Amino acid sequence: MNPYADELIFSDVLFTFKKGDHMKADLIIKDVYVFNAYFKKFIYGDVSILNGRFLYIGKDCHEKISARKIIQGNKKYLIPGLIDIHMHIESSMTTPTNFANAVIKNGVTTVVADPHEIANVFGIEGIKAMINSDRQHIMDIFYGIPSSVPSTSAKIETTGGQIGIKEVSELIKNDRIWCIGEVMNFKDLVYSEDSLINNIIKLIKKEKPHFKIEGHCPKISGLDLARYIYQGVDADHTQQTPKSIEEKILNGMFLEIQEKSMTEENMEYLISNDLYEHFCFVTDDTMADKLITSHLNGLVKKAIGMGMKPEMAVYASTFIPARRMNFYDRGSIAPGKIADFILLDDLKSFSINEVYKNGQLACKDIGGKKEHEFPDHFYKSIKMNPVSDSDFSVKAPVKEGKVKCRIMKVQSDSTFTKEESDFVEVKDQRLSFETSKYALITVFNRYDNTKKRSYGLVSGSIIERGAVASSYAHDHHNLMVMGRNTEDMKVAANWVIKNNGGYCAALDGKVVASLALPVGGILSEEPIESIALNLKEVRMALKELGYKHNNEIMSFSTLSLPVSPELKITDKGLIRVNTQEIVSLFCE
Repeated sequence: MNPYADELIFSDVLFTFKKGDHMKADLIIKDVYVFNAYFKKFIYGDVSILNGRFLYIGKDCHEKISARKIIQGNKKYLIPGLIDIHMHIESSMTTPTNFANAVIKNGVTTVVADPHEIANVFGIEGIKAMINSDRQHIMDIFYGIPSSVPSTSAKIETTGGQIGIKEVSELIKNDRIWCIGEVMNFKDLVYSEDSLINNIIKLIKKEKPHFKIEGHCPKISGLDLARYIYQGVDADHTQQTPKSIEEKILNGMFLEIQEKSMTEENMEYLISNDLYEHFCFVTDDTMADKLITSHLNGLVKKAIGMGMKPEMAVYASTFIPARRMNFYDRGSIAPGKIADFILLDDLKSFSINEVYKNGQLACKDIGGKKEHEFPDHFYKSIKMNPVSDSDFSVKAPVKEGKVKCRIMKVQSDSTFTKEESDFVEVKDQRLSFETSKYALITVFNRYDNTKKRSYGLVSGSIIERGAVASSYAHDHHNLMVMGRNTEDMKVAANWVIKNNGGYCAALDGKVVASLALPVGGILSEEPIESIALNLKEVRMALKELGYKHNNEIMSFSTLSLPVSPELKITDKGLIRVNTQEIVSLFCE
């Protein structure tokens, strides 16, 4: 008996056959190269499907089984549907329904979403709203319980919601909840036995011992890494190096490789050391302008292009993630497994011909634009009046002269920053950022109208003129504004406030590109194509303003993420990530 049977999706329809009966199936696909996950190779034959599950795979299906429908496979490649076990729907800035419509076409049939973005805005109500809005079943969306809401503590950042023991106890009763989302607060995990995160883990070990606990541990090694894993967190999806891959796998940690970790040296290490049982591919964050053309399939295609055997790239995006997440009913093509599969025209180019979900052709849009899938107050979550020039006036500790300031230096190929320092001019006790070589960054508490805010200075691969503002600021999603002058910062910020959330770029006192995100300040119900177009315009505007980064949107949005090294900013102030302390803009 399967101890997790009550947690899995099994058919409640049983079929019995009398001796001599000719077996019947719903569908037979003839003459295909079928990926066998157990031998990690393709085998030529036929595939039969009954009641949404694979029935018989062999070279003589049509001789032993009659089917309502027979499809000629024409020697295409048949592989399981792709499974993404670590991602955030909110990163696409769309709703679960629209996300499903977009991603199914890319061959992804199952995802495990960590809804910690919506949870930071609305708490457990936001998680429930995400689950309840997704009832179309064009693909399977399971959810992880956000374990770090807020990502650090209320002393360091202000959020609209929190997830505690009470909320976790309620959520684990939902059959769509499948794991514990990424644990980000390293300090509380390893240094405080009675911390919230440790109490959550204790509850899970008692009530749902089979639940996986996802991790987030960049640049953690040695004894710290051992203590992190010892507490029960045994997976990591953050940016890796060959050294971190080796150490983490040596310590029994499972790795979820997202695109930024797919460097030549990392891929060579994974391939040459035959580590396929210890990692899978995940997307983590996929923006709308990329989602319309690629998702997890893009990583599989990239892996093949980087020298990974196609069979192993498929293995690392189907069978291994299924096994990691206790999905015993999918991830392979075998009798009794859910018939989620892809027909590929070509294996090496990973060219998708058709996608099937539960044995049915799945690449069909399940409906047009849907409005107000969420509670009414979700559309009025920016609790701020318009900002003015004075909100960007930074009082300095000296009246005239220069003052030494901490600087966040943005890197062009990472979401990490460096902490530096430099002297900046002061006039009439106000910081003269507009005449300096630095941009001013301001984070406002959007959850009340007090205009509580913090200030920082930014250098590196950022805008050289104009301003950008967004309510999509990881993970607290307060209103964050960065600019070279007060007027453009005011224009960009007020556009976001007026539209109940979004992204806005401004130059010379005018809006040059924008994207409205009225659902909680982080989502849009517009068609994904419309979101993608507007997001692309914002991205291009940031490039025109001088931003030099491989993902300008994510780079800006994560300047407020206080669990991502090295120096970040929240509405409470500048955060030194490694020590989890608030530090002053002005150096002593």
